[in-house]
Amino acid sequence: MGTVKHILWRSLNIVPVLLVVSALTFLVGRLTPGDPIEAQFARDHTPEQVEAIRASYGLTLPLWQQYVKWVKDLFTAGGGMSIAQNQPVFDILLPNFANTLILTAAGVVICAVLGVVIGVVAGIGHRGFLDRFAMLFVQTGSNLSVYWFGLILIWIFSLRLGWLPASGMESRNGGGFGDLLAHLVLPGLSAALISTLVLARFTRLGIIQESHSDYVRTFASQGVPRRRLVAKHIGRNILPAVVNIIGLEIGTLITGVIFVESVFNWPGIGTQLVNAVNGKDYPLIQGGVILVALCYLLVNLLTDITVDALNPRLRR
Repeated sequence: MGTVKHILWRSLNIVPVLLVVSALTFLVGRLTPGDPIEAQFARDHTPEQVEAIRASYGLTLPLWQQYVKWVKDLFTAGGGMSIAQNQPVFDILLPNFANTLILTAAGVVICAVLGVVIGVVAGIGHRGFLDRFAMLFVQTGSNLSVYWFGLILIWIFSLRLGWLPASGMESRNGGGFGDLLAHLVLPGLSAALISTLVLARFTRLGIIQESHSDYVRTFASQGVPRRRLVAKHIGRNILPAVVNIIGLEIGTLITGVIFVESVFNWPGIGTQLVNAVNGKDYPLIQGGVILVALCYLLVNLLTDITVDALNPRLRR
């Protein structure tokens, strides 16, 4: 029952957080200078027509009424109408958001595999050559921006070697699942860069700390092989922390892939949001932020549940 109450409590906490995020997003959009209605319609419409269009979007209402109308539109009108595209916001965002989630999933897999492998190798070989080499890689990678790293990957693996496609989600003639995987490699690596290094650092630290604990020393003195100690005992004890870090980094990846999409011309919501910001398309910006925030909160909730299941001592 304690676990169920904890899950319900965490689930309910999502609601006030979303309300705060929605209010801040709404206010930032409305208080920045510029008029999207003027930008979109002033050239081809009379001032009276422009004002009528503004009223049709509810932009002549008091600020608090605009906010209430938008929140209502989230549940009843597909997030409201995009000013620039004159379509329901979620009709525009959801197909692109699915592509963003595909890229995020690729980044998560790469982050989990490479981060754990680098961290384990460095932790086992603490103060040895492999540890120093891995930490040099981590330090160097930490100083790279995701945007610049993506350009390096394109230059090496696409332009110079010709091994992988440089942009898009599929080839012109299509190619099925294998073609999708080929297009995912470079943007996935770029998106996963920072998260992989964070996970590697924490995994290494966890292995080093556990290696110096009394129970590990006892097992080692009894002749238990090092590999078995790491796989069965040390790995099991650091697993909740590793899962927690991966969960936190998923949220980082969801927001980070938006920038990666612009480098690799990936058809996600990144381009949509950039265009919406440039055109001050309030409903589209707000809808995109809500989708990303909701995804981030749900991932954190699932991570918390998973960590509790792996380590009951962490349950509150």
